[in-house]
Amino acid sequence: MKCRDRYYPRTNGTVERLTVSDDKVSWKVLWDNYNPPDFTFEHIKKQAWADPEIGDSNFIPSWNKLDGNVDRRSHMGFYTFWGGYPQNPCGRTGLRGRGLLGRWGPNHAADPVVTRWKRGQDGHQITDKMTNKPLLQFIGIRRRDCGQWAIPGGMVDPGELVSTTLKREFLEEALNTLELDTEGQENIEKLLGDFFSWGAEIYKGYVDDPRNTDNAWIETVVYNFHDDKGVIVGSLPFSAGDDAISVKWLDVSNALNLYASHSDFIKLVALKHNAHW
Repeated sequence: MKCRDRYYPRTNGTVERLTVSDDKVSWKVLWDNYNPPDFTFEHIKKQAWADPEIGDSNFIPSWNKLDGNVDRRSHMGFYTFWGGYPQNPCGRTGLRGRGLLGRWGPNHAADPVVTRWKRGQDGHQITDKMTNKPLLQFIGIRRRDCGQWAIPGGMVDPGELVSTTLKREFLEEALNTLELDTEGQENIEKLLGDFFSWGAEIYKGYVDDPRNTDNAWIETVVYNFHDDKGVIVGSLPFSAGDDAISVKWLDVSNALNLYASHSDFIKLVALKHNAHW
């Protein structure tokens, strides 16, 4: 749904997707004259970490495999091709190219959901009056690019372990550790201890992200790191990083309207803890 929005992100309405109705999303549905626009940001093409254009004589990727230190495998299984280009496994988006994404095919991300129970001044858990279930909170960031609240995740660097990405992205986006001196970073590490050494996998797969195209898409691994007593992350000095304009604890409920598929991920976390949703 979100990767079929009319205008592509960060284009100020200058790049418009071809309209794809619900009944024509699937590649299995015949659409002979399907011919969407082709768009990739010029600044993406110039990045050293991004893929070259398909057809470049120096670009010979190993699709559906670990290609050197670049993981071109999909959590969705083997992806197919059309006209020599990887084909989005979830269907048509109304736009070809890579848009804002650096890789053809899957672009791997990791999203850490850091949670605690909502408590009153007396320290006791607060429950919802309608469901009689305890209220859960998670650390959310307000994205700088679109203003929506989101999980503080990010892209997995080539050769990087997902566990490393999860911790790095949380530290950078929710604690702004890139702006801290060495002593400040060490203090944060000390307060966290081994908090990020354990966690529960919540989801692994495709993300309905507005940046997705027919040929490039985001997949993620979501982990939940739960501070059951609220004494670990509750004492941290939260500060928004470069990609965020604010950060705070958000109450978990079905009223949440988060970026991309993040509301779905938070719902899975609530179900895991038998919390209010």
